[in-house]
Amino acid sequence: MLHKAGTLKGYKLGGLDGEAGKVEEFYFDDRFWAVRYLVADTGEWLTGRQVLIAPHVLGAVNTKEQAVAVNLTQEQIELSPALSRDEPVSRQYQESYYRYYGMPIYWGGRYMWGMQPFLLRDSTKWEKESRESEEKWDPNLRSTRDVTGHHIEASDGDIGHVEDFIIDDETWAIRYLVIDTRNWWPGKHVLISPKWIERISWDDQKVYVNVQLESIKQAPEYTEDSLPSRDYEAALHEHYHLQGYWRDEQAGGKR
Repeated sequence: MLHKAGTLKGYKLGGLDGEAGKVEEFYFDDRFWAVRYLVADTGEWLTGRQVLIAPHVLGAVNTKEQAVAVNLTQEQIELSPALSRDEPVSRQYQESYYRYYGMPIYWGGRYMWGMQPFLLRDSTKWEKESRESEEKWDPNLRSTRDVTGHHIEASDGDIGHVEDFIIDDETWAIRYLVIDTRNWWPGKHVLISPKWIERISWDDQKVYVNVQLESIKQAPEYTEDSLPSRDYEAALHEHYHLQGYWRDEQAGGKR
């Protein structure tokens, strides 16, 4: 199911033995645009540290109760490797984090989730998938909070800025960036898939997409009141003459 990152903010995190905080933001990598960690706001429980929860232990998102299931105990979270709120999420920290939980590392292979193209939630299978391949890569993590506001540049001009992210809670991939075009088309929002991104200048806070302004203008309009249906997604991809991600995944693709 698809969810907006901004909507998930504040959702309760239901651990195995009680509430583990609330959703604060997300860290994602800039290679696969997959959520690597949910950042939890633990209030006064674990003051002064970032509490990261990997998608391997995230369960269903309950929109009715505004909650996300977490397959961890409070003690497991409390004893996990500590990371100060002012520290970046380094490769060294991630290695200690994944060793602590015994999860298969996502940077240890050519697929979105390392040795596998899909997220492995079954902890009984983690050990044999934890090895690194020769195709390991260095992840660069970004936060949804920090990237919000970055400008989007089409091939022939500026189309607006990032307002939100649409996340798939089955794969924890970022499916779309929600773009506010208020300075171009007042009141209109458009969706851009990370697969259409040509390059990114993080220093300049700009994301470049290989699509022309007119093509974006003629694309199916996105209404913020509802999340995109599969029919809408199919029409959007057909407009850009691109195959939908769901077909890639059915064929065992990287996304």
